Amino acid sequence: MVAAPVATVDEAVLRIWTEIIEVMEAMPGVGLAAPQIGEIQALAVINASEVREQVVRMANPVILHASVQRRAHEEASPCLPGVSAVIERPRAVTVRFLNDAGETEERDFVGLWATSVQHQIDHLQGRMYFDRLSKVKRDMLLRRARKLAV
Repeated sequence: MVAAPVATVDEAVLRIWTEIIEVMEAMPGVGLAAPQIGEIQALAVINASEVREQVVRMANPVILHASVQRRAHEEASPCLPGVSAVIERPRAVTVRFLNDAGETEERDFVGLWATSVQHQIDHLQGRMYFDRLSKVKRDMLLRRARKLAV
């Protein structure tokens, strides 16, 4: 399901971001999107830093530019605990989003930051990381996830 765009950053949006950050920190993870906590709004947070206070709050994130150079990284999601897959994505991206001040911001992300923001944007578009796998690899991963869930 595609997340609904956010018209403005208000108190309700700030509360949702706070909740998303709390869940992400408890996992711990480097990013989380609102649909993962049951809020079908185009909101996400990422924090791929060693210092956890560097969280980036994003509403309506859109990739404006992606590097040709790719980066492979093992990705996972709390939606499918216990399984992961190596996914190749652009190594760097430029993203436009509304920040926590309600202002339009464009920011470059590289490495794990870029992987995380792309992963979260996939969630907002109703996609999961395993949707980027071949059918055979995706089916194997989903079978493994079902076995772990039993």
